[in-house]
Amino acid sequence: MNKHYDLIAIGGGSGGLAVAETAAQLGKKVAVVETSKLGGTCVNNGCVPKKVMWYAANLAHAVDDASAFGIPVERGQTDWNTLINSREQYISNINNYWDDYVDDSGMDRINGAARFIDEKTIEVAGTVYSADHIVIATGGQPIVPNVPGAELGITSDGFFQLKQQPKNVAIVGGGYIAVELGGVLRALGSAVSLFALEDRVLEHFDSMISHVLDQEMQAQGIKINTGFHVSGLIKADNGISVMSSDGQHAAGFDAVIWAVGRAANTRSLNLETAGVNMQPNGIVPVDDYQNTNVDGIYAIGDITGKVPLTPVAIAAGRTLAKRLFDENSQADVKVDYDNIPSVVFSHPPIATVGLKECEARAKHEQVHIYKTEFTPMRYALAEHGSTTAMKLVCAGEDQKVVGIHIIGDNADEMLQGFAVAVKMGARKADFDSTIAIHPTSSEELVTMKVADDENLCEVDAGNEWKRAS
Repeated sequence: MNKHYDLIAIGGGSGGLAVAETAAQLGKKVAVVETSKLGGTCVNNGCVPKKVMWYAANLAHAVDDASAFGIPVERGQTDWNTLINSREQYISNINNYWDDYVDDSGMDRINGAARFIDEKTIEVAGTVYSADHIVIATGGQPIVPNVPGAELGITSDGFFQLKQQPKNVAIVGGGYIAVELGGVLRALGSAVSLFALEDRVLEHFDSMISHVLDQEMQAQGIKINTGFHVSGLIKADNGISVMSSDGQHAAGFDAVIWAVGRAANTRSLNLETAGVNMQPNGIVPVDDYQNTNVDGIYAIGDITGKVPLTPVAIAAGRTLAKRLFDENSQADVKVDYDNIPSVVFSHPPIATVGLKECEARAKHEQVHIYKTEFTPMRYALAEHGSTTAMKLVCAGEDQKVVGIHIIGDNADEMLQGFAVAVKMGARKADFDSTIAIHPTSSEELVTMKVADDENLCEVDAGNEWKRAS
């Protein structure tokens, strides 16, 4: 006889835990199915351990600049073992917290991989479970391209398993994972080469961001190779060689990291048995309320093909549980996907919300662009500076702020409050009337006066950043 629940969450990551936790708080009988440690990618192989490494890299940069400020300190070789062991202990503490929290909240934890038997029933490790509501929240997994020698490389998961710091690293990819890992490894002392198929790093971000980050990464000593189509990896006596489809190659790497994207982790769920639609790439389509095409089966997080961010998955999970079980909740409550802020923990960090300049020009007839670029005071006495650049995208006669794009120290911290302003529909006049906090980098966002309205979007979008330089 199977065990029946009000709700089963398949996946113990941010989204699955959020929907399960909220349902349990509302008095429902809940189970969470997880194949590994609770917390999902974010806690175990993503946001959290990445941010620890990012802080370590920032401290390394600070030590490099300390002597210019009269602080007598000199950086030696990174103690990789101490860093990794301390990071893993920190992650283990979070895992233990979630283990205890699930138990204390009255949720059942089911260890293993789930497979659908029908639309109300799953099987895990030979045991059958059923529920009125089943939520798929299995997240994503790193993509390894199908090229010769692909097994010689590691993914971002493999990066977090490194027991020794690689001396010479090749990173394949031009997205946020590639630039984040590249910045960390370079700051901690590794030689880093980045190979991107795209014409620019972070091609899906505003062109200003790509341009400044490209300059900063190269100034740090990272070798950036754009338009490089990796055709395979070869093991040689001097290390791993990265080969391109046009005959180029780079040799001598002791580690190659695949950072070419992530795929939905859904193919082992046997979704077709339950009648759930799944796209060829593994994405499970949902409506605005997280419903799949099958009543009582829902999907949240990265597998939906929407905004792949931890806070979005958490919001979707909580909102779904409230809609299903909270009598005081509105029947049409759903996640608002407009103006979601996001951050890239590169060096320097990036923060963005709203429309890119070219998106705004395509959507609105009247667009005004305000930009600034400067070296923040953090580098006033340092031998080498770092650029901060900001852009306000304003639309309409009333100059509603429809986009903010920042790259520079503390961008990750300063955008949260400004994202509230954008969400509330603030105008440029509201920014102008706000008294600046001085001296800070963020004051530049409320002191920009002259609009730069040259339309660079009329140029080929792929080369727009080159024009801007």
